[in-house]
Amino acid sequence: MKIDKLKSIISKFSDAKVLVIGDLILDEFVWGEVSRISPEAPVPVVWVKSESFMPGGAANVANNTASLGAVTYIAGVVGSDERAGILKEGLIEKGINVDGVITDDGRPTTLKTRVVANHQQVVRIDREKIEGISSSALDKIIIYVKGIIDQMDAIIIEDYGKGVISARLLKEILTIAKKRGKIITVDPKEEHFSYYKGVTAITPNHHEAAQAIGIKAKDSQSILKIGKAFLKKLNCEGVLITLGENGMQLFQKNGAVTHIPTVAQEVFDVSGAGDTVISAFTLALALGVDMKDAAYVSNIAAGIVVGKVGIAVITQKELIERLK
Repeated sequence: MKIDKLKSIISKFSDAKVLVIGDLILDEFVWGEVSRISPEAPVPVVWVKSESFMPGGAANVANNTASLGAVTYIAGVVGSDERAGILKEGLIEKGINVDGVITDDGRPTTLKTRVVANHQQVVRIDREKIEGISSSALDKIIIYVKGIIDQMDAIIIEDYGKGVISARLLKEILTIAKKRGKIITVDPKEEHFSYYKGVTAITPNHHEAAQAIGIKAKDSQSILKIGKAFLKKLNCEGVLITLGENGMQLFQKNGAVTHIPTVAQEVFDVSGAGDTVISAFTLALALGVDMKDAAYVSNIAAGIVVGKVGIAVITQKELIERLK
């Protein structure tokens, strides 16, 4: 694809309106140093120097779309706790509309705490409830989506398996989205593939896709079989399989198969790369870009974010700069 065309696509991201629906997570980072082993147990003693919070899960996808310039709305569930306030405030600071964030008194806000010492993760502590959300919370999300969908260009379903994404939610959203001709993309959870039938596009990594189809992803031929089977199984317009250092492979309903080699110059951290992929891919589709060109844009975005340490996002400006 010509660079001028890519620049034109990326510069129009600000015209897109996107709704992200999914599991909201607050990522906490405890930064410190280790100088000794505890006398109580054979574990390091971490001397804490600072703490920080970042949006995770569906909140990180919303962070990505907002950072790329899109008008971003988010829907999901938090608890009635201090963590919910921290997460919502962080999203609002990034210009994300949080009117669709529902409070459920019966569950905590999902928190993942990572203790990092001497540049190494020592331990991760998860505080969460992964059972399905209450029917009242689900009803509120559905009512919110129905009320706002006409304003949206695209919907991203971000499924981390923490209880928000269910068969009923997907059925309701897909029905209304299809009636209105809206793009709907999914970053999937392996256990829920049956929910996603009929979406516009899905962006699994090769491990997730292989597990869904029951074929080992061992070489290019097996990826080809997986992608085609996946496309048929879900009856969607496109399947974009991320292949790590081998780039991406796009399978389209029209029979086209496109391999896109990675453009990453250096890989420091792949955390959150999938969130960046679906964000850039969906925004391009929302602007009417064909699926192949949208995949190229998302590949460039992924190539930038893996060169950053930690769960990171990229800006519209960074994406355009990389094209030079």
